[in-house]
Amino acid sequence: MKDKIVSLLKKSLPLEKKEIESLLEVPPNSELGDYAFPCFSLAKTFKKNPVEIAKEISLKISSSKEIEKIVSVGPYINFHLNKKLLAQNTLNDILKQKDKYGSSTFGKNKVIVAEYSSTNIAKPFGIGHLRSTIIGNSIANISKFVGFKPIKINYLGDWGTQFGKLITGYKRFGDEKKLKNDPINHLLELYIKVNASSELDSESREWFRKLEEGNKEALQLWKKFKELSLKEFDKIYNLLGVKFDVISSESLYNKKMGVMMSELQNKRLLKESEGAEVVDLEEYGLGVCIIKKSDGTTLYVTRDIAAAIDRYKKYKFNKMFYEVGAEQKLHFRQLFKILELMGHSWAKDCVHIDHGLYLDNDGKKLSTRKGKTVFMSDIINETIDLAKEEIGKREKLSKQELERRAKTIGIAAIIYGDLKTHRSSDMVFDIERFLSFEGNTGPYLLYTYARAKSILRKAKSKPKKLSLSIIDTKEKNLISKLSAFPQAVESAYSHLAPNLIANYVYELAQLFNEFYHSEKVIGSDKESFRISIVESTAQVIKNALSLLGIPVIEKM
Repeated sequence: MKDKIVSLLKKSLPLEKKEIESLLEVPPNSELGDYAFPCFSLAKTFKKNPVEIAKEISLKISSSKEIEKIVSVGPYINFHLNKKLLAQNTLNDILKQKDKYGSSTFGKNKVIVAEYSSTNIAKPFGIGHLRSTIIGNSIANISKFVGFKPIKINYLGDWGTQFGKLITGYKRFGDEKKLKNDPINHLLELYIKVNASSELDSESREWFRKLEEGNKEALQLWKKFKELSLKEFDKIYNLLGVKFDVISSESLYNKKMGVMMSELQNKRLLKESEGAEVVDLEEYGLGVCIIKKSDGTTLYVTRDIAAAIDRYKKYKFNKMFYEVGAEQKLHFRQLFKILELMGHSWAKDCVHIDHGLYLDNDGKKLSTRKGKTVFMSDIINETIDLAKEEIGKREKLSKQELERRAKTIGIAAIIYGDLKTHRSSDMVFDIERFLSFEGNTGPYLLYTYARAKSILRKAKSKPKKLSLSIIDTKEKNLISKLSAFPQAVESAYSHLAPNLIANYVYELAQLFNEFYHSEKVIGSDKESFRISIVESTAQVIKNALSLLGIPVIEKM
């Protein structure tokens, strides 16, 4: 329907299709129409008042079978859709396409490399990595839904001077039993201990130098730390339902430094500065980027350059997304500029998808709790326990079923609690608020889906053919919202903003609950039609939540 309106407007306006699409709005009140086109931007072109422009254009555009009427209201051209045709097309499409409703071939199997999560080996899966994991996973899901072929990469931080410190700490203070039983905590304990003693700095640097040179003992310890860390991380990824296509890491590019450094040298980009090798980006307002330190060791950006080049050779991507916190903006601007100066035309297709911070209830960065690191495993377990308490207040379940539901509800609470906020904004991480079964929360959406499925289970039979009758306002509003799902998906991809899907599905759930509370479904003279609405709503909620990385529950 939206495409039809855009086509009609294009015949009367000196604007491109994309510009018309971007200006088209949904009025705040459905009585005003289903879509509205503001004429403010046309005042200069037509040299007239926007109100006059709206009147003239609305008279020029002819109604069609899809559009009942076109009227001007102030500076807006308002379009009222044919209710029956809207209902028939929308509900038929949803019931036929099911899990594919809202998808498109926009990406046409073009490749997107999506790097996200990127946890650090031998360190806790901290809450700082959760946003990257949740947001990156959702953007990869949305990209696939609109036709792209995403390659999801977890690029592990498994190299750098910290490993010299860990090896030093383990050789001096390590405990094999502790390492086996509780690897992350023990490695963190060792790292803190070494950092507290400046006397161990030179020994730590020496061990990292040995690691870079391939020293057997250093490599064995590094490999052990990495394997134990990955086992711990996988427990969290499994709970979150996150899977990667590729597990990559900084260490893979250690041996490729020579080729990359030669390329920088040949392009005359490297300069010496106080014994270090740098790329001067001052003329672009990006400062100086250190490529190799004076002691000969490499940095994160050095390995990122090599990784980007390697990925393009392997995947010939159309886009490469880096979902990393906003504090790394300068790093990525420098990285992309260096790749461009090296002559890689695809550098323009590299995108830093930034996110804000998690804040505690006091508005401060949520990085520590009573002086301790906030472990992701603790957060998840705490959330699941709280979910069990909440479920226990409502009904009695078997231990196994309680555990299953609590996990799903708890994870939904965390994921939705994050994704309903625009990724670039800082957000308060409030588990108790996230877990509420009322308001804009994950549990509320799961409950709405379960309610719709309960109605369908109670219905005597599924309608074989869509039966249309007089469509009332609540039915029409709900169907209109269902018809807008494909546009919500497209917009979420174009803005790389999962919150647009989250906002959409919350509004859909609200409209459904209003409909359910005021309209009788089973036993009404419109039962067949209303069952079709319920079934379509459940399907779209499921589709939307799957894009956010949230599985549904049939009963709650």
